[in-house]
Amino acid sequence: MSQLLEDIFSKNKTADAVFSALMPALGEVLKCDRVFLYLRHPHAQTGTVPYCWCRNSNYPDVRDSEWKKEPESLAKEDPMFAAAVRCEPSIFVEDVETANPAIVSKNFEEKSFGHRALIHAHLCSDGLLWGILQPCIFDRPRIWTEFDRQIIAAVVEKISPLAVDYITAAKPSKDER
Repeated sequence: MSQLLEDIFSKNKTADAVFSALMPALGEVLKCDRVFLYLRHPHAQTGTVPYCWCRNSNYPDVRDSEWKKEPESLAKEDPMFAAAVRCEPSIFVEDVETANPAIVSKNFEEKSFGHRALIHAHLCSDGLLWGILQPCIFDRPRIWTEFDRQIIAAVVEKISPLAVDYITAAKPSKDER
């Protein structure tokens, strides 16, 4: 892992501090346009995007601090979300335009996010999905290198327990919309 990322994990003690420092650092290390963290309560099926970093104002900031109920149709509309809920390995999409439609719904990605290439990193614990870390590129395809994959694997391992702690402390209910 890069020294910048190692420092974030060694110097920050709370999930909030780690997540706040991690978004811009990961954007720089991976040379992405945007990085956001979707956190979800797997039992309540509610989620929020409390952390987002954008390289500049040309890219949409998707932060939303409210816990909202996930649409029941989400796993049907978004095959990557379905894979995440099954706690399958993280998905590296080089080009939304040409990706296998069994893995990526081009229409869903264009409508919901507008990015061209992305990493859909699954934060799982005990067979449950607690979050998705999503670095992305907007205007061009991107070949994700072995370095990128190693960084994501290391970061996911470090932040998955933090995501569980953050969500458990937040105690979102099933009634939140």
